[in-house]
Amino acid sequence: MEVISGNLDLWVKALRGTLDLFAGGGLLALVLGTLVCVMRVSPVPIVRIIGTVYVTLVRNTPLTLLFFFFIFGYPQLDLPKLGAMPLSIFAIGVYTAVYVAEVLRAGINTLPAGQIEAARALGFSFAQVIRLIVLPQAFRSVLPPMMSVFIALVKNTTVAAGFSVLELGAVRAYLSERGENALVVLLWVCLIFVIFSLLLGGLQRYLEKRWRIVR
Repeated sequence: MEVISGNLDLWVKALRGTLDLFAGGGLLALVLGTLVCVMRVSPVPIVRIIGTVYVTLVRNTPLTLLFFFFIFGYPQLDLPKLGAMPLSIFAIGVYTAVYVAEVLRAGINTLPAGQIEAARALGFSFAQVIRLIVLPQAFRSVLPPMMSVFIALVKNTTVAAGFSVLELGAVRAYLSERGENALVVLLWVCLIFVIFSLLLGGLQRYLEKRWRIVR
């Protein structure tokens, strides 16, 4: 425990950095991924094409390369200056949004077509069908794979360590400079990520139980 108690200030900052990346990136991924999913199932061909191009392009781009673009490419553009943390949030959010969109689209494809046809027959617009009928059911049906996406997001936050962002993936390098055992530090980092995964798994079970009752 000395490796933590003796360097508590650094651990707190690193943990906060990981939580910021997870919360910011997760929120961006959820909003952007939902939007991309709706574009993928839109009746408008050009909108579907844009959604498909986004998914194909980002899904086949390594996360590290996206970090390179946002951290080193964005500052070269004539845009408001941002720090490494918000740019890292953008990178991980844009990347994860693809997987949120595809998981959600798979959930939409499992819904009975009769429900959508009945809603359209009642005069519902596409936006109303998506918002009131499709998305609520789709989110419930894809909860387990969606939670797996967010567990992967937690682990992907460590990529930011290579871009001057203080988070748990960067703790080893900082503590090595203070003379701490690198292996012990890595074991503690692994334990923290395991705890994160268990907490997200518990949240998944709670939501499954609650939504099962709602049904």
